[in-house]
Amino acid sequence: MKTYALIIKQNLPLTLAEAWDFFSSPHNLAKITPPEMDFVVTSTYNGEAKMYPGMVITYKVSPLLGIKLNWMTEITHVEEGKYFVDEQRFGPYALWHHQHHFKEIPGGVEMTDLLHYAIPFGVFGQLANGLFVANKVKEVFEFREKAVVELFGEYKGR
Repeated sequence: MKTYALIIKQNLPLTLAEAWDFFSSPHNLAKITPPEMDFVVTSTYNGEAKMYPGMVITYKVSPLLGIKLNWMTEITHVEEGKYFVDEQRFGPYALWHHQHHFKEIPGGVEMTDLLHYAIPFGVFGQLANGLFVANKVKEVFEFREKAVVELFGEYKGR
């Protein structure tokens, strides 16, 4: 299985507590996901629940051609205020391992995403990744970067 990696960094004009509170809540994901993906959290737990290792989150998402898919991730690691990891348990990828790291910097927080993913279907999946999946994944993160600036403003440092 061929895996792909993506590293994204973004500086935020937020305190560490503000960044953690926003990004560690699954219910904020729809705010930073492209609307055409029709992303909906379907988990039935209380939205105020604190993230914890073993937490399972379910979604409906339309990543391609408006086709609705079920997606389930598990929060496998959490160190409050520092990082958390979500891993796909069921969904469109053969592998999805997404680390979210937060670090205080002058005037805000540096957020780093480290994503490893793989597409099913062997050589056909590799072809699909080269033709459109890789670009779609990058577009989602580019949308998120712009959405975060709209929500919280531009990072200006100190």
